[in-house]
Amino acid sequence: MRELFDEVAGHSPLDPREASRQSSRAPLRKRFYTHAGVAEGPDGFAVTLDGKTVRTPGRNVLAAPSRDLAEAMAAEWQAQTEAIDPMAMPMTRLANSVIDGVTGNVDAVVDDIAKYFETDLVFYRAGFPEALVARQAKHWDPVLRWAADDLGAHFILTEGIIHVRQPEAAVAAARGALPSDAWPVAALHILTTITGSAMLALALNHRVLDAAQVWAAAHVDEDWNSETWGLDEEMEARRAARHRDFEAAARVLTALG
Repeated sequence: MRELFDEVAGHSPLDPREASRQSSRAPLRKRFYTHAGVAEGPDGFAVTLDGKTVRTPGRNVLAAPSRDLAEAMAAEWQAQTEAIDPMAMPMTRLANSVIDGVTGNVDAVVDDIAKYFETDLVFYRAGFPEALVARQAKHWDPVLRWAADDLGAHFILTEGIIHVRQPEAAVAAARGALPSDAWPVAALHILTTITGSAMLALALNHRVLDAAQVWAAAHVDEDWNSETWGLDEEMEARRAARHRDFEAAARVLTALG
């Protein structure tokens, strides 16, 4: 069963876009089971197919720390029809990433998230038009006020795309607010890479914004361009794929509190 996801592992188990590119070249496997379920065991809540435990590409038990997450994975397996499409199973792919790629490497993944605090999306503002400037401020300023007031992280904003060096104290304070457990760290990494903002991902984890607010905040510029110039079908398809992975990662943070 693990081979189903070998082709979509990509260069990084946390990169859903690389997984998408890999899966587009991989033939789909036929469904070979009748029922997907959940069984509690020493590894947590494991996904089963006709009573047999599913394994990750790394040969580990596919299990989650909560029944809710395991049932979400089982539902993905149950929803498959004649063929099994890994790209329609974002929670399962996320779990594979956690189990095979993050457990035992949490500090390295946290470091990768923290790099975004140096060049985060919400630090770089438009100078015009005024409506876009106002929309960015509406979506992004509450996160920065929270970071300053609750975390003691005072970041510097700039206009345009020229890099501005952030205070080391601010970066350290934001990094200190990141979790240390594999599942939420993996979810935050996915949210950060999809949105381009560790600040927005951190705000979701701390319940400053909900998932819908974070998604909207991450796409302020993209939505503005679509409203101004019209929708691009290819871009919308990529956005829909990203949103599936975003929703899975957000669900992990919600389930684990």
